Amino acid sequence: MRTNELGEGMNEEGTQTHGLLEGKVAVITGASRGIGAAAARAFADAGAMVALAARDEQALASLVHYIEAAGGQALAVPSDVGESASVERLVAQTVDAYGRLDVAFNNAGGGHKPAPLAELSLEDYESASHANLRGTFLSMKYEIAAMLEGGGGAIVNMSSTAGLQGVRGMGAYSAAKHGIVGLTKSAALDYAELGVRVNVVAPGPIFTHRFEAIPEEHRKQFRSWTPMRRIGREHEVAATAAWLCSDQASFITGATVPIDGGKLAGVS
Repeated sequence: MRTNELGEGMNEEGTQTHGLLEGKVAVITGASRGIGAAAARAFADAGAMVALAARDEQALASLVHYIEAAGGQALAVPSDVGESASVERLVAQTVDAYGRLDVAFNNAGGGHKPAPLAELSLEDYESASHANLRGTFLSMKYEIAAMLEGGGGAIVNMSSTAGLQGVRGMGAYSAAKHGIVGLTKSAALDYAELGVRVNVVAPGPIFTHRFEAIPEEHRKQFRSWTPMRRIGREHEVAATAAWLCSDQASFITGATVPIDGGKLAGVS
């Protein structure tokens, strides 16, 4: 065990997913950085052929190179999940390249400018909904259709602990993330008998590229919010998503899995 730059315990080798998705074809959205990039590496290490979607073409190309150098198979498909034609093309190119679609991690999303509700602009509200809820809807719409043609599959959507409780000043983001939970449950019910499982993960504070600019005193506050007294790591979310997409989770659908160090369990 070593200690990372935040003073948190961290397994030297990280979380292992090797072989968990052997031979599967996966789509990962928001794959250019952060949790999405960690998921791309984890799914590839788990044996999946991965189609990586994001708007940053250069970052995707770099990630494909990394995965291929490690012996994996990856395809970069620059995409905007808020646009129907773009998502339809993403799924079509994945099926063209690999013959089918088995699993998907719909990670793409975004935040908004914090503001009390009455001061929140309509544009910022719609932006949060577009990036999170609309993108998840469109992704599932085309992914599920492709999975049904192949006899089934598994999807994991990205919500947040803000999708399970309110957060002051984050009404638009919280509403969109709550919506993803509801959308996930409905999709799970729609396709449970047809072999498509749909689940959602709800991370708490996770150390991504966005945290690098946060002052240390604020990081301490984030740590204090979790009973485990640390900030989560990208690979911990990625590994959970990979497991939920695997056959080991074959009897799980419609579930919301918090990845929050116990934050939602109560007051500690």
